[in-house]
Amino acid sequence: MTNASKSRPRDGTLRTKLVDAGVELLRDRGPDGLSLRECAAMAGVSHSAPGYHFKNLMGLSTAIAARGYRLFCDAMLARRDKAGPAPFERLSAICHGYLDYAAGHPELFLFIFSGQKFNENDQDFCEASSKAYSILRETCAPLVPAGTEIEETEILVWSLVHGYAHLAMTRKKDNPKLGRGWPELDALLSHLRNALSAQSADNARN
Repeated sequence: MTNASKSRPRDGTLRTKLVDAGVELLRDRGPDGLSLRECAAMAGVSHSAPGYHFKNLMGLSTAIAARGYRLFCDAMLARRDKAGPAPFERLSAICHGYLDYAAGHPELFLFIFSGQKFNENDQDFCEASSKAYSILRETCAPLVPAGTEIEETEILVWSLVHGYAHLAMTRKKDNPKLGRGWPELDALLSHLRNALSAQSADNARN
């Protein structure tokens, strides 16, 4: 079958098939392996067919990232929805959801935080990425020490859980120099909770 004879799906599935192919390429080859032609071949359509949905490779990359952020949100909310009402319990839940996402979709986790250039004017991408940060913000809000900026707590939490997830993913936890072994996330979150409580107490005294 020649490229010219390949038909384009008419039921709206082409975009999904191309994104599926892109995710598979990410998994197998990393971001440098993404190619519109390769995705078209994997989707069984002509090399020009992706142009129906994506003007260029950035368009496809942005759609893949939007899917990645949606799955990211789903993972955090799935954990948070099962948590109790206590603010720190909810925070712990989204952090574990963060790890679930990194473990379940490592290629997307690395991709959305890779520094890759995405189309920030794309509505799907903007909505999905904004929702991910809003989950962090609204979950952190009740725990922000008085007299401090909410961004300080957000970035503190984000840095901790993202660094932990990335180190675990890249097998730094297997480093024999760690001695007693890799700490569980809950142990680190306990230190975070104590630090936030101490900061609140100090601010109250002052």
